[in-house]
Amino acid sequence: MLSRTSGRAVLSHMWSALTGRTLAIDVSQPTVVDRIQRLERLETVVYTMDKIVTGARENPIFPDFLAGDRLLMMVHGEVVAGIDFSNLKPGDVRVEGKQIRLHLPVSQVFSTRIDSARTRVYSRQTGLLVPTDPNLETQVRQEAEHQLQESAVADGILRTAQDNASSTVNSLLQGLGFEKIEFF
Repeated sequence: MLSRTSGRAVLSHMWSALTGRTLAIDVSQPTVVDRIQRLERLETVVYTMDKIVTGARENPIFPDFLAGDRLLMMVHGEVVAGIDFSNLKPGDVRVEGKQIRLHLPVSQVFSTRIDSARTRVYSRQTGLLVPTDPNLETQVRQEAEHQLQESAVADGILRTAQDNASSTVNSLLQGLGFEKIEFF
């Protein structure tokens, strides 16, 4: 009993034999380099996090209740990492028959973004003698982005990005017909 898929495959082979057309996939080194470079920026992992960040302006002479400005913010953001294949060089790919050796570029953080819709200022305390500093929230958000990225790197986002990229490229290369794939 033939399944539909195997039945289609048989018909496809018969049709190819009748028409004289065969499937040929070019797996030469320049073609493989081109196919991988087309991936350009392969985003392989997204970390989503919540972080509490504080910021303050203090006066060395007056106490905070008179001249201070404090902000407590709950930040929600994401950090995206992956591999940039745009700089892949022909020497990074070695093809020998059905075997390929590939040097993957080092993973990197592509972006860190704060989700403004899910970020909240929980507390703002301004001294009695000073106006609210309009730049304090912007500076706290910038520091939050920096802390989100540092936390993601400390949690291993770059290693995860590298592993996921290896897996994705491995699948791509298997689809091109390579039987042995090595990363160096």
